[in-house]
Amino acid sequence: MNTFKRFLRHLRHTRASARASFPPATLQAIQACIGAGEAKHRAEVRLVIEAALPLGAVLRNESSRARAHELFSHYRIWDTEENSGVLIYLNLADHRVEIVTDRTVGRVLKRADWESVCSTMTRSFANGIYHDGVLEALAQLNGLLTVHFPQTSHQKNEISNRPLML
Repeated sequence: MNTFKRFLRHLRHTRASARASFPPATLQAIQACIGAGEAKHRAEVRLVIEAALPLGAVLRNESSRARAHELFSHYRIWDTEENSGVLIYLNLADHRVEIVTDRTVGRVLKRADWESVCSTMTRSFANGIYHDGVLEALAQLNGLLTVHFPQTSHQKNEISNRPLML
């Protein structure tokens, strides 16, 4: 029964519903926040928003975490000079926030740090507050990354700051 309920939830969540939660002004604010953070730290952050998993993945009972790892690889978030890529994956149908990091970042930041960033978003999202919730979480993440990976010189932007809507 849980698989059927999950299937229906993923069927109901569409790109249009994701766009309603993340309109162009919110996407632009996210891009600006990521860019401002990367001016202060050496990590590369990419945010991916997916309304729902592909239905085949739901039927295979694929987790949001597995999907996040798949996207981390597919979009080559791991392919940065300092191995400092960070993927924030939002699965709206499952109400999940997943963070996948490259090894350099993963060695330094603790699980509690990631859980705190995810919690900031999920609390806000539960109340329908997407714009402020994601910006608050990104500011929190940028703060953590700035402490551990401060910007030492101007570096090129290796991964697009533009949020990706799937």
